[in-house]
Amino acid sequence: MPSAPAKIYLHIKQYTCTSLRWLNQTQQRIRASRQYLFLKDRLIQYGYLCRLHRRIGIYLLLWPTLWALWVAGEGRPDWLVLLVFITGTVLMRSAGCAINDFADRKYDPHVARTKDRPLVTGTVKPAEAIGVFLVLSLCAFGLVLLMNDLTVKLAFAGVALAAIYPFAKRFTYMPQVVLGAAFAWAVPMAFAAQTGSIPVIGWLLYTATLLWTTAYDTIYAMVDREDDLKIGVKSTAILFGNADVPLTMFLQGLALLALLLAGKQLQLSIWYYAGLAVAAALIVYQYSLMRKRQPADCFRAFLNNHYVGMAVFAGFAAHYLSVMLFPGVPS
Repeated sequence: MPSAPAKIYLHIKQYTCTSLRWLNQTQQRIRASRQYLFLKDRLIQYGYLCRLHRRIGIYLLLWPTLWALWVAGEGRPDWLVLLVFITGTVLMRSAGCAINDFADRKYDPHVARTKDRPLVTGTVKPAEAIGVFLVLSLCAFGLVLLMNDLTVKLAFAGVALAAIYPFAKRFTYMPQVVLGAAFAWAVPMAFAAQTGSIPVIGWLLYTATLLWTTAYDTIYAMVDREDDLKIGVKSTAILFGNADVPLTMFLQGLALLALLLAGKQLQLSIWYYAGLAVAAALIVYQYSLMRKRQPADCFRAFLNNHYVGMAVFAGFAAHYLSVMLFPGVPS
């Protein structure tokens, strides 16, 4: 039998060991909790950097991609191709936002609409923005490797256009055209992935997308025009001057004309033209919003282009669905 002092010593030793284990476990939990909170905060800030809370850019990039996939696949695009391009759209738009904010980090503090972006407030560092751009671009490229060789080759040009656009506004009054070329590049890529080639209709849809993108991004630039003039940033909104509204409508009209020609070449049914008519009506509505050049109304007109793209896609989808449901019925 151990003596009383020995028992007391054993109890103290046991209690001390238990306390130390509990303290160690608590410290580990605290460290894990801090790491979790840090990681959570970084992901939230990267989400803001990529503007995942403002999905309009994803929609505007996605609709022409879906136009091309539905036409190339005659209403039945390959499911793997469809999944790759939808995911790739989200990844590349997000990457584009990251590199755009990096390029504009010294200009954004002077623009009312952009002064709260993460690189301006300091919640994300420039090196992190570059890292996000590279990681997202590599993820998108990894998806493209699932496609054929032609699509992979076209992807290099797509990444180059996405990287060039943010810096174009320093050197040219037409950065919106560069953005149009970048956004529209998804169209030939979609045809290449689906069919292994890029037919004439693919380039016609590319032209329509380039014109449409240039038009709606000019409307977007009208929102920031006064701030851009002060800090020396160039845009088509500044280039067009007082002719901004009619020239933007002219570009929209050319885009509709290209889509009309696409419908004629493809011999599409009345369902497609119904969708095109809705898109035209929406563009007229945009004119009613932007004709007084008020920034808030111009921004509403810009956002409305989401429905323009949707209407055109609905027309394509409705045509091919009618062909599948009622084969042989004259359109």
